[in-house]
Amino acid sequence: MGFPIKKKGKQGRWASALTLFFVPILLIFIFRWVIFEPFVIPSESMMPNLLVHDHILVSKYSYGIKTPLGDGWLKMFKQPDRGDIVVFRFPENRDVFYIKRLIGLPGDKIRVQNGQIILNDKPWTIQALSEDFYNDEADFNYFIESTPNDQGGADHLIRVFSNQDHVDPVEKEFVVPENSYFFMGDNRDESQDSRLWGYVDQKYLIGRAAFIWLSCDDTIPTAPMICDPLKLRPGRMFKRIGE
Repeated sequence: MGFPIKKKGKQGRWASALTLFFVPILLIFIFRWVIFEPFVIPSESMMPNLLVHDHILVSKYSYGIKTPLGDGWLKMFKQPDRGDIVVFRFPENRDVFYIKRLIGLPGDKIRVQNGQIILNDKPWTIQALSEDFYNDEADFNYFIESTPNDQGGADHLIRVFSNQDHVDPVEKEFVVPENSYFFMGDNRDESQDSRLWGYVDQKYLIGRAAFIWLSCDDTIPTAPMICDPLKLRPGRMFKRIGE
C-alpha cells in the first residue's frame, strides 16, 4: 500500500518559482555590491599597465562596504594605499567611471612637472628602460617609477611623450584636501586626471583593481562589449593587477 503524495497548490508552486527567480538575482547583486564588480578598460590612460579591452575585476571589499545605492560607505575598513590602481566615479559626472593610480592621500603635498612626481618633498624616482624594450613605439619613452620606502607603493611602469611637449611642462603644486585623493594615469601625457580636474572625494571610490580575467585586441563589431574570440590576448588573462 503506497503513501498518498501531497500535491502542491498553486500558491506553493508560485513561491518556488519566485525563489528560483529572485535568489540568483539577489546573489549576483550581493556579489557585485560587496565582493567583485567587472569593468572594461576603455582608453589608453593606464598604458602600459592596462590596455584597451582589458576586462578587469575590481575588489569592492578592499577598503570597506559601500552603500548599496548611491555614494558613500556603510563601513570603511582601511584607507587606500598610494600606488593602488583604483576605480572611482568621475567627480564631474558620477555616471562615468575612471581608473587611475592613487598618488596622493589626504594632506599630501604634490608637485608634478613633465609627468614626474615629488610627494611631500620626496621625488618618485624614474629609471629609463632600454630603447628596445618597446621597440614598436617611436613616440613614447618608458620608465620604471619607484616611490620612497616610507611612502609605500610598488614599482610600476609609466610612459611619456618622447618627441612632443608634455601636458604639464610647468610645475604644478597640489595639496590634497581632507577625505579626498589625487590620481594620475600611468600614460602621463595621455591621461585626463587630477592634474586637470582636481581631487576625488572618498565617497566616489568604488574599489581596487585586482585581476584581468579577459583581454583582447578587438571586440565583435556588432557587440562592442564582447571580445572577438579570434583576437584574444592569452598572456594577459588571469593576471593579477600590480604584479
